[in-house]
Amino acid sequence: MTEPRPLALITGGMRRVGAFIAMKLARHGYDLALSTHQEGDIKPLLVDTLSKTQVRWHGFVADLSDPAACLPLMDQVAAHFGRMPDLLVNNAAIFGQDDWPSMDAQTLESHFRLNTFAPLLLSKALVAKAEEGKRPAIVHILDQRITNPHGDQISYTLSKQALAVSVRSMASAFGARARVNGVAPGLVISTPDYNRALEARLADMMPLGALAGPEAVADAVHYLAGAGNVTGQIVFVDGGAHLKSFDRDFMYL
Repeated sequence: MTEPRPLALITGGMRRVGAFIAMKLARHGYDLALSTHQEGDIKPLLVDTLSKTQVRWHGFVADLSDPAACLPLMDQVAAHFGRMPDLLVNNAAIFGQDDWPSMDAQTLESHFRLNTFAPLLLSKALVAKAEEGKRPAIVHILDQRITNPHGDQISYTLSKQALAVSVRSMASAFGARARVNGVAPGLVISTPDYNRALEARLADMMPLGALAGPEAVADAVHYLAGAGNVTGQIVFVDGGAHLKSFDRDFMYL
C-alpha cells in the first residue's frame, strides 16, 4: 500500500509568512491543513500553487486566541484527513504596538493567548493523539528580537520570548515522542509602515548586508520538518539581525 503524503497543519497558513511556508511544503509533497481566523482570507499565489501541485488541502476557521479552540481544531484536522499531522507549524500571531506605559493585563493576555498558549496547547494535543511510533515535528515561528529585545511592542516581545524558552523545555518533556524546534525571522515581509528607502537602510544594517525573505523562513521550516535528529533548536533567519542590538523596532529606525 502506498504511504500517504505527509500532512502539515499550519496556523495562520493562508497569508503572509504562513502562505509561503504552505507553498514550500506543497511543492515538497505535503498535504496541508491551513487554519485561519477569517474565512476566505487566502493569498492568491498560494491558491495558484495548491492548484498546480494538486496536493490535498483544506482550510479550517479557528479563533486560536481562545484556548478552548485548540483541541477541537486538532480533532477537526484528524477527522478531515483521517490521520494526525506529521508537522505542526505554529505561525499565527498577534502583533500589537504597546510599550511598557501602555501595557496592561488585556494586552498581555491577548498576546499570550495566541502567541504562547495556542502553540503549546496545539502541540500537546498533537503529541497526545499521535499514533504509536510516530514522531511529529513541531516548529514555532518566533522573532529575532528574542535575543536582543527593545521596548517596542512589549506584549508581543514577551509572548515570543516565552514561546522561545518553551522550545527546549517541551523538546525535553516530549522526548522521543516529538521534536520541537523554532524559526526566528527578522523583517521578511514589510507593512505599509516601511518604504523602500527604509528597507534599503535596514538591509545595510544587517551583518549579512541584506534582509531575509519569507522564502528563507519557509526553507528553514522545511529543513526542520525533515531533520529527524534535531530537537530543541532555534534557527535565526534574519540576515544576522540577532547578532546586533537595536534601540527601537525596525519601523522606527
